[in-house]
Amino acid sequence: MLRNKLLLLIILVNILFVQVSFSQHLHPGFNKKEYIEMLKISASFGDSTYINAFPKPEQFHFVYRSPEVGLGNMWDLWTGKDSIAVISIRGTTAASISWLANFYAAMVPAQGQLQLSATDTFSYKLASNPRAAVHVGWLLSMAYLVKDLMPKIDSCFNNGIKDFIIMGHSQGGAIAFLLTAYLRELQLSNALHQNIQFKTYCSAGPKPGNLYFAQEYEAATQQGWAYNVINSADWVPETPVSIQTVNDFNTVNPFITAKDQIKKLKFPTNLLMRYAYNRLDKPTRQAQRNYQKYLGKMTSTQIKKVLPDFQPPAYAATNDYVRTGNTIVLLADEEYYKLYPNDKEKIFTHHFHPPYLYLANKLPD
Repeated sequence: MLRNKLLLLIILVNILFVQVSFSQHLHPGFNKKEYIEMLKISASFGDSTYINAFPKPEQFHFVYRSPEVGLGNMWDLWTGKDSIAVISIRGTTAASISWLANFYAAMVPAQGQLQLSATDTFSYKLASNPRAAVHVGWLLSMAYLVKDLMPKIDSCFNNGIKDFIIMGHSQGGAIAFLLTAYLRELQLSNALHQNIQFKTYCSAGPKPGNLYFAQEYEAATQQGWAYNVINSADWVPETPVSIQTVNDFNTVNPFITAKDQIKKLKFPTNLLMRYAYNRLDKPTRQAQRNYQKYLGKMTSTQIKKVLPDFQPPAYAATNDYVRTGNTIVLLADEEYYKLYPNDKEKIFTHHFHPPYLYLANKLPD
């Protein structure tokens, strides 16, 4: 009797294992072949010459392309034979409206609202920490994309698709960071199906927010569900320019009492140290205010020419942009520079899909 029960238990466990094995199409961890396939999908946003010169996706077929929305933003839906859907977000185009999204680089809190029009408010939460902040231009882009994205995610889910890969190259990668955080927060609040699995490949992604946003994003995805792949020769992942002030440190730090400690020093050491401290502290504070003035308030006037009903939000007093997420470095070597030499007249030489594909192919399997 006991032997029969054990045998039955083993059979049931094996059946369950087989069911799980066949139902789990996405797996955590960086997958070279998976990333290369995503590169091929992403490249399909280029013009005909660009597309024809690049390898075609092998495992996925095109389903849908969104209309152009917001600041010249667009996304594609692709599906694969293993019931995996790909959300592919377009990067920066040559249009000035697309570059406006990049230059609108003031930060806003990572939770709040964007007033898209008098009757359209986009509520969002990308992190819980009240000090977390993100790039307002890419957040605005995401807000418009989400309107078209969410019904398609629901439709895919209703048709049995529960696994999604989010892919974005360049500006698309920046938006992919924010979209990933947004969708995960929706799941945490039960506003989106819990059993949908998202995996993200940001490619050539710029820095999307400050340290407090990055920490929450990384904590949520560090088990292998999100990556940022960068070419070491590419300047775009080094942007936006970061300005760190003493206000960007954690609450407990030596700077909060620095001025009081300096006062306790003997004359003339106290005067010299106060002078030195102010020379280091004040320029960064002024640079941050200028950042907010020119790449926030002034740029928003250009944004309103494109989106006249948009109401610029209150900006966060930080521009401490940091590299975010699990990073896969495609290291440019001597052979690479023979194929893609540095050329000051061709500033995107190292940023396009072909050099990324070349270096990705050199990664170990």
